[in-house]
Amino acid sequence: MVKVVAVLSSTEGVSGTVYFAQEGDGPTTVTWNIFCLKPGLHGFHVHALGDTTNGCMSTGLHFNPAGKELGAPEDANCHAGDLGNVTVGDDGYASFSIIDKQIPLTGQNSIIGRVVIVHADIS
Repeated sequence: MVKVVAVLSSTEGVSGTVYFAQEGDGPTTVTWNIFCLKPGLHGFHVHALGDTTNGCMSTGLHFNPAGKELGAPEDANCHAGDLGNVTVGDDGYASFSIIDKQIPLTGQNSIIGRVVIVHADIS
């Protein structure tokens, strides 16, 4: 089993952890706990590059090795880096878990070394 953790932080006080776990060539389980976000929906994505020197601008586009269309994770034609939306409650906290088949932790299309971003509210 391969396990990875991403630690989230921002200049606005947002913080949290995202855990990834993959058994063999199976799907990857993603679990997150995020604090201090504005209530509502926020986009949750893996970006192509691991460079955060210029904030979101230097992280590149969403991770999309298969060249698929933008869509929700449950859609048949969804690019790998789109992990859906995070719903944040009035307390600023979001916790969730998904299983995803497009974001491996090993091999040519591994997401290790890339950036996880929770985008500003999308409403």
